[in-house]
Amino acid sequence: MKKFALWGGMGFAILILVLSITNASWLAPNPIGAPKQIAHRGLHQLYDKTGVGRDTCTADRIYQPYHRYLENTVASVVRAQKMGAWLVEVDVAPTKDGEVVVFHDWTLDCRTDGTGPVRDATLEELKALDIGHGYTADGGQTYPFRGKFIGAMPTLEEVARALPPRGRLMINFKSKDSAEADLVSTSLLAMGRDPAQSGDAFYGHSGPIDRIRNLHPDAWAWNPDEARACSEDYVAYGWTGYLPEICRGNTMLIPLNYQWAFWGWPNRLIARMEAYRGEVIVIGPIGDNLPRGITLPEQLSEIPSSFNGYVWTEDAFTTLPALFPRFDNRSQEEIDAAQAALARRRAAGRAAQ
Repeated sequence: MKKFALWGGMGFAILILVLSITNASWLAPNPIGAPKQIAHRGLHQLYDKTGVGRDTCTADRIYQPYHRYLENTVASVVRAQKMGAWLVEVDVAPTKDGEVVVFHDWTLDCRTDGTGPVRDATLEELKALDIGHGYTADGGQTYPFRGKFIGAMPTLEEVARALPPRGRLMINFKSKDSAEADLVSTSLLAMGRDPAQSGDAFYGHSGPIDRIRNLHPDAWAWNPDEARACSEDYVAYGWTGYLPEICRGNTMLIPLNYQWAFWGWPNRLIARMEAYRGEVIVIGPIGDNLPRGITLPEQLSEIPSSFNGYVWTEDAFTTLPALFPRFDNRSQEEIDAAQAALARRRAAGRAAQ
């Protein structure tokens, strides 16, 4: 019995040693490159996510504005890119007359002075709207952006042409309709913008993403459901050194507060993903009422310094300068307003604990 226990203990110790070596980050090569931020919706107004569902209007629950930008506008996208965003995420929708506009919601009722589905309106009708009409931070007492964004809903072409030569977009399909991928592809190619060459990326439902993969096989295109499945499978099986099939050539999401659960993080995991041309995105912490991306500059310090993948950010106006101070083109007034907003958000976070 003692001999059996001895051999069993030795076997267990060897197993632990093998697993430790197999998943040792420090034994993997140092990744080449630096972290790259994805500016979600460009520069946008943050909002209270408490109880938010798929169809909840979020324009009427924004926090006190501290900058002048609205999501999915030309100015927002261009400024985010100039401040160091590697990719600027935008949402697209087709119009009734076959154009592609950049707008988040399925309907116009929340943010604009229009009503009904975006897809039921012509481009001319959409260009007549005030897309800042519905934003309020005080329950409707004031509307700080009303009247300032009339005609500001851009087409995808307008956004793409406004970017400097190295500007990249991450295009989000809100619909499950694969035909929208053809419409977006046609729009990009018509302006001479090949997604693979320009570095543009795509994500969304499997319908349009599968179609984009057929149209542009060398472009980065990912499906959030597949990315979550990759993360879950890797946490379950990554200890073996095996990269799950769902991760190969695909995208992995790593929540900020669960980095410890990913085997070989960061260097070994990165090497495994790079061997199969996969991408890794660090997102915000998972938990109740927490955002999808990071919202505070200090959260960047929680990510290992050797990480060379992507970081999804909700508040690019504060997180981009923290990572790339040389691109910080904010005025002193903008910096002061940003610091005040961060102080309010941190205080609210402490009060909620």
